[in-house]
Amino acid sequence: MIAPLLEIEGLVRHFTARRSVFGRPTATVKAVDGIDLTLQAGQTLALVGESGCGKSTVGRLILRLIEPTAGKLRFDGRDVLGFDEKQLRAFRREVQIVFQDPYASLNPRMTVQQLLAEPLALHDIVPAEQRNDRVAELLALVGLEPRFAPRYPHEFSGGQRQRIAIARALAVEPKLIVCDEPVSALDVSVRSQILNLLTDLQQRLALTYVFISHDLSVVKHIANRVAVMYLGRIVEMAEADELFANPRHPYTRALFSAIPVPRPDARRQRQILEGDVPSPLSPPSGCHLHPRCAYAVERCMVERPLLVSDAAGHAAACHRWPELPAAPALAAGTAPSPSLERLMEKFARKTGVPAPAGVDTL
Repeated sequence: MIAPLLEIEGLVRHFTARRSVFGRPTATVKAVDGIDLTLQAGQTLALVGESGCGKSTVGRLILRLIEPTAGKLRFDGRDVLGFDEKQLRAFRREVQIVFQDPYASLNPRMTVQQLLAEPLALHDIVPAEQRNDRVAELLALVGLEPRFAPRYPHEFSGGQRQRIAIARALAVEPKLIVCDEPVSALDVSVRSQILNLLTDLQQRLALTYVFISHDLSVVKHIANRVAVMYLGRIVEMAEADELFANPRHPYTRALFSAIPVPRPDARRQRQILEGDVPSPLSPPSGCHLHPRCAYAVERCMVERPLLVSDAAGHAAACHRWPELPAAPALAAGTAPSPSLERLMEKFARKTGVPAPAGVDTL
């Protein structure tokens, strides 16, 4: 059996929200509350869930941009949490991140040439006299023309900026890229181009992605495996096709039932969670979802459900999922909107080239 590229075991991250006059923590946010993940090389693992569930914190923990409170993190068989400064610097070349907002993630005082040449110089990847050529290669790789190199970020559209951010991540030739909602700030038509670009780059460069998103239609298009998070915990995890066809956890079913349907006359059977999301400062005992779950029993209130996987690798952290009725979330007439796929097909028909090669106009 091939060893996973990324292994996470019992990862925890708590933030101190308030301290006493003597400096003792009096309020703690449990952003990530003990999660286990594995990711094979060349695959895409999607982390989904509503805002505040801990998805982005997991992404930053993987890169050690923030330090975990507890847990284990292994990359390519190595203990990441045991790295010294030199080893961590080398690790950062293997693992990169693409942030959500391309308007904030690029230094407005640096040209594209400087933005892409900086990581080449920091990691001494190519000689100084060859960096201009490498920058031109990176721009071409993400569908931009090399003549754009002297320009500043404000001279580009949102989609073009995200392409530049992707090129910067690719500059150090990483094995793993954490994509933290890379298309949520973009128009729908531009989203399809960026998603196609990521897919094309993964195939060409043998990349591995951790894809963080709240858009389920995007996740269905790009992910091999999906992990659903709620209040810092993973409540369900499975292959993407299996999860969309057979969601088990009540929270996953509620997410899927909220997917818009492009047919106004389609009958929906919504599964609405009552009440508000509990505060991560004082999450409920047992199963975090039990105050909002229609199927909760006394056991759910006192005992934390384990994320138990079946023989097919479909795992759910719910005491009662085998007893629940068949999931109506993706029944006939309620499939996720195919608008993204239609846009990509339309793009290919109009231009005569695959969408990843498309270049945004200035």
